[in-house]
Amino acid sequence: MTEILANPLAARDHARSMEGTVIETMPVLPPVADDLPVDVGAEDLLWEETIAAGGYATRRLTRGSRLRLIDLKGDACASLLVFNAEMPTERLNVADTVKVQWNAYLGAGKLLLSDMGRVLLSILEDDAGTHDTFAGTSNAMTNAARYGDGSNSGPHPNGRDRFLLGAAKHGLGRRDVHPCVTLFKGTHIEPDGTITPEVGPFVPGRSVVMRAEMDVIVVIANCPHVLDPRPEWTVTPLRATAWRGPITAEDDAVRTATPEGLRAFKNVEDYFRR
Repeated sequence: MTEILANPLAARDHARSMEGTVIETMPVLPPVADDLPVDVGAEDLLWEETIAAGGYATRRLTRGSRLRLIDLKGDACASLLVFNAEMPTERLNVADTVKVQWNAYLGAGKLLLSDMGRVLLSILEDDAGTHDTFAGTSNAMTNAARYGDGSNSGPHPNGRDRFLLGAAKHGLGRRDVHPCVTLFKGTHIEPDGTITPEVGPFVPGRSVVMRAEMDVIVVIANCPHVLDPRPEWTVTPLRATAWRGPITAEDDAVRTATPEGLRAFKNVEDYFRR
């Protein structure tokens, strides 16, 4: 390999010889999936990617798009940042997501709200039930303390640095990495205020389906939960699939479920009325 790298022409030939190589954790181009909902055509598929253990991914999704995440092997940890794609200074506000809905535990019918009082994503389906709005993600220091190395290029990458890489693809920087929500790994607050992590491993194949209520940028980091008590750095691949779909109707059950949620949807509709 050293000889190849020392010779630009040999390096070029080696790189070209890799054409057609397929690994499990890579975007599928053009996207192909054989398990789309029956009412979704192949032409509507936008994104198909398996995110490696310790990896990250990002995508801009238009209003109405559906995003499905699947915990393939039962130990994925999907931490999410969400931005208004048109104006990324508007982004997920975890505190308002909890406060406005009077509920800290995400699931089907719950909303991910922005700091402008609008719905960024709504959760349509959820058969996991273990999600986290409290603990955030890991960083280089927390990983170094637990695993001995937390660097981005080391054996135990952390969620915050993976977020930085994903955000940078949209011209965003360190100050744009805001508090996240985490799917597939949960926390439970005990009566005395203690945070109990719920990290599994769980049954493989659990999934969450979300709907984009605005044009959004989603950044996903698949790194071990910051409160995972296991001494070994442990996480497994995560699958992401997205497809086009209709925007939310006025009589949609998620939109009309609560007065607070309906107000957030009306704020979205007012935004698109400009």
